[in-house]
Amino acid sequence: MILDWTREKARGFTRQNLAFQHDLHTRPLFNDEGLAALLDQYPREALGVFTMGHDPVDWQSWRRGTGGKLSGDRLLEAAKAGRIWLNLRHTNDYLPAYAALEREIFADTAAQTRQRTFKRDLGMLISSANAQVFYHLDVPLVSLWQLRGQKRVWVYPVEAPYVPAEQLERIVLKETAEQFAYEPRWDAGAQAHDLSPGKMVTWVQNAPHRIENGPMLNVSLSIEFMTPAALMRANVLYANGVLRKAGMNPRVQAVPHPAALAKVALARGVKAAGLSKTFVKTLPVTFDLERETPGVLSAAA
Repeated sequence: MILDWTREKARGFTRQNLAFQHDLHTRPLFNDEGLAALLDQYPREALGVFTMGHDPVDWQSWRRGTGGKLSGDRLLEAAKAGRIWLNLRHTNDYLPAYAALEREIFADTAAQTRQRTFKRDLGMLISSANAQVFYHLDVPLVSLWQLRGQKRVWVYPVEAPYVPAEQLERIVLKETAEQFAYEPRWDAGAQAHDLSPGKMVTWVQNAPHRIENGPMLNVSLSIEFMTPAALMRANVLYANGVLRKAGMNPRVQAVPHPAALAKVALARGVKAAGLSKTFVKTLPVTFDLERETPGVLSAAA
């Protein structure tokens, strides 16, 4: 588990960008046999299969595919041979071993930080050499645990120009996807983290980030979760989006500011009344790994 908790890290958890050492990469769950078994047992309809271009600015080259009826062994070989990103969201909801791992991780976190967490999504990421995830942000809190391979993660401030308030609100309202336009000059303001097996990084809520793999197969745990403070912030941002569409220019207040509490109530009321509609489109399926020659996505992307 985490090997280098300190009092300062425990106090800063969820409030600062932090890096940790861990020992999860030594467990047999994450060797080739364990990953093939995971891919066989995970519901195929829930498996996210993606490929992408090489230019970090070209975020619209992100394409969705399907694994067809490939066995876990063959899916793992496809990840080793091609340019794909396999996203197994909510693995803890489907496989008992990962449910136990999620409980273990958050028991350790609670013991160190005294923070209550919920809405936990422990996902597995299996991705190809040199694959990337484009610039985006998440509504929940996130931690990324490296198990195999090497990757670099850039984490950007939660402010303009990295993410304008209107963009953040639209993402929280689910009116647009989490990926959005990125400019390379913003890297000067980012924190860069080089991850190798045994390293974990976590960042403040809503921080934009992007990821580039090294020249080898990568395996990571991606964990999303909420705390009471994080859920309140998400509701404040939701209410701000509603107010901005009504012609106002709202600001983000931290709970327990009275205005923040009023916005939490507004957000919950709008959701309960069904007054806000979401418009995020699901990407169409454009390729099937079962029909692809090994490596073809790498050559074509």
